[in-house]
Order: sequence, then C-alpha cells, then structure tokens
Amino acid sequence: MPPEPAALVEIKVRDDGPYKVTGPVRLIDADGGVFDVPGDRPIALCRCGLSRDKPFCDAAHKSSGFDSCVRAAARA
Repeated sequence: MPPEPAALVEIKVRDDGPYKVTGPVRLIDADGGVFDVPGDRPIALCRCGLSRDKPFCDAAHKSSGFDSCVRAAARA
C-alpha cells in the first residue's frame, strides 16, 4: 500500500503582522524542546520580535509600529 500524501502546510505572511501557519506542524526550540501545537487550528508566529509569548504572536506588533508588507517575487 503506498504511503499517504503529506498534509499541506500553508504559511501566510500577514501585512504588518505575524506568520499564520495552517496545517500539521512540529515546532522545535533551539534546545530541541517541542511545542505542542494542535494541527486542527492555525497558529500565529511572531515576526516583530516583541511578543511575550514567543515564538507565538501576542499582538504586540499592533502597538509597536511594526511595518512589513513582504510580497513574493519570482526567483531567477
């Protein structure tokens, strides 16, 4: 029997905000510790560096003036 295809993980870069991650993921810290992340709902990962709940977003970007509107570009 062939293996089941891996579920698609989607990462959206939100304007002036966090990365929204949807799909089953395993989040591992620098010491090898694993964050228990449920796969049935999206998570938001901090991009501004100011969250008190890193690596997760706590909306600190809203009052910090964080500014980033990244767009995908074709790569050569």
